[in-house]
Amino acid sequence: MVLLVLILLLAAGGLLWFDYLGLVQSRQLFAPVYSLFGLKPRTGISTLPTGDGDLDADRIAKRLESIDIRSQELDLRESEIERKEGEVLQMSQEIDDRQASVEERERSFTEIIRQTEDRAANIRQIAVYMNSMPPKKAVDNLLAMDDQDVIDILRSVEAIAIKEGKNSSVAYWFSLMPADRAAEIQRKMANKPVSLP
Repeated sequence: MVLLVLILLLAAGGLLWFDYLGLVQSRQLFAPVYSLFGLKPRTGISTLPTGDGDLDADRIAKRLESIDIRSQELDLRESEIERKEGEVLQMSQEIDDRQASVEERERSFTEIIRQTEDRAANIRQIAVYMNSMPPKKAVDNLLAMDDQDVIDILRSVEAIAIKEGKNSSVAYWFSLMPADRAAEIQRKMANKPVSLP
């Protein structure tokens, strides 16, 4: 009997010691014994985060802490990704704007080239008509035109004459023009480079 009581006392002492070390949770088990003797069970002896010193609770607390840290990292990454997405969208918008501007310039350039080609074709056709007219009539028509148009037509007439291996009518047409107008057109022709092919 004495040995049995001694074994129970040693077991109880071992449980108290393991509880003190935080290996087991036995404070609730010994609470009635403490109250029987008018003692209050000890609390806060364990250095573990939980009040009762449970190792599983400590592991869970550490896992929760690591999950919180991971969640904060993910939040930071998400905010960084959102910031980068905003930058990418802004750059994409700028590229779209630039592309639209380039396309508009290309359309304008194409339109200018088309108008220039149309004008050159029209000037060549007028030059052909002028060559087939009587010189007096051709000069009358030229005098009614703008100086730049006259210059372009005269240059086209000369180009056609060179291409066909004939003499140009331009010098004769100048002789039929009033002297001041002929001099003005010749001055402009000398100062202005060839504008039409």
